[in-house]
Amino acid sequence: VQLQASGGGLVQPGGSLRLSCAASGFRLDYYAINWFRQAPGKEREGVLCITASSSTGGASSIYYTGSVKGRFTISRDNAKSTVYLQMNNLKPDDTAVYYCAQGTRWYCDKTAANWGQGTQVTVSS
Repeated sequence: VQLQASGGGLVQPGGSLRLSCAASGFRLDYYAINWFRQAPGKEREGVLCITASSSTGGASSIYYTGSVKGRFTISRDNAKSTVYLQMNNLKPDDTAVYYCAQGTRWYCDKTAANWGQGTQVTVSS
């Protein structure tokens, strides 16, 4: 099992980034996928999660933190085995290393079976 997070970088406040989490070694559509972040000197926190795909292909998003509601969205492309985190209107408080993690179940419960390596997001003018 591998998860490869990418897409981080330096962006000005108000800017946007799209993070990608490329998965291999398991059926992406069977599992929830989480995004976590860890800012310097702070504990890791859950950001967003997307459930496994239903039989009709739909999935639900679960926000773990209210600070990103209205700014961040999560989506999955099962054909590409990739989950995306679209981050808009970024703020300096969003600066952190972002990690994607395979959930242990089809639904979101903040548990993680496997972790990606993290990608740095820095929001600064």
